[in-house]
Amino acid sequence: MKGLKVWAGVMCVALILSGCGGMSNTGKGALIGTASGGAAGTGIGALIGHLVGGKSGAKKGAIIGAAAGVAVGATAGTLIGRKMDKAAAAAKALEAAQVEKTTDSNGLDAVKVTFDNGILFAVGKSSLTPSAQASLKKFATNVLNVYTDCDVSICGFASSDGSEATNLTLSQNRAAAVTNYLTGNCGVANKQIKSTIGYGEDPNYLVYNASGKEDVNASRRVEVYLYASDAMIKAAEAGTLQ
Repeated sequence: MKGLKVWAGVMCVALILSGCGGMSNTGKGALIGTASGGAAGTGIGALIGHLVGGKSGAKKGAIIGAAAGVAVGATAGTLIGRKMDKAAAAAKALEAAQVEKTTDSNGLDAVKVTFDNGILFAVGKSSLTPSAQASLKKFATNVLNVYTDCDVSICGFASSDGSEATNLTLSQNRAAAVTNYLTGNCGVANKQIKSTIGYGEDPNYLVYNASGKEDVNASRRVEVYLYASDAMIKAAEAGTLQ
């Protein structure tokens, strides 16, 4: 029975994620928090109730715990969603980047910022152009150095043109160039950037147009992900996240 309850909670979150494509991070976070908070609250409430009043206490505790869990989970999810909405709005002020709302591996709200390689680098090179440096400095000033409780991952991608080995190395070097510039020239803390990865021409990440043909320019890119750090999650759970 316990396994079924946990599975039901997981399925609720999955359904919420699949149906919220057009919703703001704030609203989506509230729904995710409500589902997960309710499931957790039910179990905790039942445990405490059983210790106090036996089986009848467990049943009452489950009901009370579910209600409390929903309230806490919804609040935490709303606060994280609101914070990510603000970060996304700040990133959208950048002319050289495409900003999208997404979710991280935990189902929490996150932000993806995509820089076209044509803006950042010369063809076949991994040295940042002067205009790229200016764009990244603005990105750091307005986003990363403001939302320091966001963890960051930087990913480099290539098109299928050229050899696989060359594209893998190039994507790795380009992702590293972005990380090194942000941390070395823009005041971004090294600890904020959790990973720097080059994926080369991995077919799972190539971009195709409506006709099914690869859009090589879109495939060549650097993506920067902002997602909730442990500190942000704890602050949201405590209700102190601003």
